[in-house]
Amino acid sequence: MEFWKKIFPTQLSDGNRSVDLIKRLLSENFRQYASRYALAFVFMALVAGMTSLSAWIMRDVVNEIFVDKDLSRTIMISLAVFAIFVIKGVATYGQNIVLGRIGNAIVARHQKLMYARILKQDATFFQKYISSDLITRISHNAQAARDVLTMLVTSIGRDLLSLIGLIIVMVVQDPIMSFIAFFIAPPAIYGVARLVKRTKKIAKAEYLSLTKIVLAMQETALGYRIIRTFGLQDIMRERMEEAVHGVEHKANKINSISARTSPLMETLGGVAFALVILYSGWQTIEAGKSPGEFISFLTALLLAYEPAKRISRLQVRLEAGLVGVGLMFEILDSPLSVTNSDNTKMLDLKEGEIILENVSFEYIKENPALNDLSLSIPGGKITALVGPSGSGKSTLLNLIQREYDPGQGRLLLDGQDIRQVGLEDLNSYISLVTQDTVLFTGSIKDNIAYGRHGASDDEIIQAAKDAYAHDFIEGLPDGYDTIVGENGASLSGGQKQRIAIARAIIKNAPIILLDEATSALDSESEAKIQKAFERLMEGKTTVIIAHRLATIQHAHSIAVIKDGTLIEQGSHEHLIEKSGFYAHLVQLQFGS
Repeated sequence: MEFWKKIFPTQLSDGNRSVDLIKRLLSENFRQYASRYALAFVFMALVAGMTSLSAWIMRDVVNEIFVDKDLSRTIMISLAVFAIFVIKGVATYGQNIVLGRIGNAIVARHQKLMYARILKQDATFFQKYISSDLITRISHNAQAARDVLTMLVTSIGRDLLSLIGLIIVMVVQDPIMSFIAFFIAPPAIYGVARLVKRTKKIAKAEYLSLTKIVLAMQETALGYRIIRTFGLQDIMRERMEEAVHGVEHKANKINSISARTSPLMETLGGVAFALVILYSGWQTIEAGKSPGEFISFLTALLLAYEPAKRISRLQVRLEAGLVGVGLMFEILDSPLSVTNSDNTKMLDLKEGEIILENVSFEYIKENPALNDLSLSIPGGKITALVGPSGSGKSTLLNLIQREYDPGQGRLLLDGQDIRQVGLEDLNSYISLVTQDTVLFTGSIKDNIAYGRHGASDDEIIQAAKDAYAHDFIEGLPDGYDTIVGENGASLSGGQKQRIAIARAIIKNAPIILLDEATSALDSESEAKIQKAFERLMEGKTTVIIAHRLATIQHAHSIAVIKDGTLIEQGSHEHLIEKSGFYAHLVQLQFGS
């Protein structure tokens, strides 16, 4: 439990009130599917009407068979009963089909909306929401939206209409008995209201437990080698068992709360039925009233019991579903930290010069990653960033890509503030190869082609050759059609990185960002890749982060960053002559 408290230190926020969530859910979905909901209501009205009619006709069944003993009328009534149940069955089928398709469309729509919103987010968003949380929200919460809407529609269109129809039958048959039966409503409403408050809190805890299960499974799939090597099976098993137990425990609690409506309704219903039977029996035996009215009333009362019980449980079930709906809207409403400005301009890139003017940035308050940094990166040249780990080099690359916006200062591309440039337009000019190689599920050919949509097979093969990946790809059983597995699980680290380099090569962007791009390669492969990079970087603005200084000695400019500040800049030879911090780093790596 202590482990999960560290991962999920706070409870989920309450979000909007239940009524507000329902209003928003209806306003954003009901109109779009209004015609299909109307058809579903027609089917549900038929179900409700046939249910009420089946209770009403019981009066004639009893009177014509047992009192009047009229065979011809009995045959007609039998045919009418058959017709009632056929119509009810067909209408129930139609209702389920229509509501099912609407529900599936709602799930698909909200999953698309949530994913589209997530794609627009910057790095800050993904620091706030861990991947297992997002996975659970996009799968579980969209279904919650469907379930809530289906509950509302069926409760109004089927249960409420059936209940109203049956109440009309009861009142017409005997108003006094109806009054006796209705006395169960006030205590039932009071009892259910007391149960609702607990449901919301438990539903939130259940959601957290679901997220824990996804997180544990995700870490197992990604870290199975570490788990096996370090003997972490028991620890991981305990975490998963604790998470699964949490879901089971919370689900049992919600089920228990929902089930408590049954003894409440059964007890009150039993009292009502007993009083109705006593009163109607007295009327039939002592007052000589026809038994048909009593049977019709009793049938209506029995049929009304189930929709009344479902309606009594509605609020409990709604509160559980609305927790998921609230979490879904939290993603849909999440603010975008990096957005296009109102007067966005197309980037006019010619030289490719990058200038940082007094740029400051901090991930955590009062702990700056970059501190009043001014730096000029010449267009069409190679600039290397060196310095200790945590000095701000990767942050600088993030700012160039607008993963974040500077807290202070400006970042200019050919004199244009990148905050005035569209995000998609900006990133179309940039190629990126990182130390942590990311490949997507699919074939090797697909992963290279992601660099430029519509690339031909010949272009893909040429990019692989330039990245010195062609030979090993051809040696695979399926060649370029080989499936890489989850994040390239079927490939070695060096193979994955060469595919990522091929992806950057085929994009042929004028700005190239390399973050330890050759770190996973052996010396022979690295030498080949350096030649490929020389061709790739020719005439392009290139920014390289490298800890192995031998790989950047031929850079046109080397910027030394320490504690988020530029401390020196120049060519390798110039900085060596200066005998400053860079010369000290060279001496540490290569000796005197």
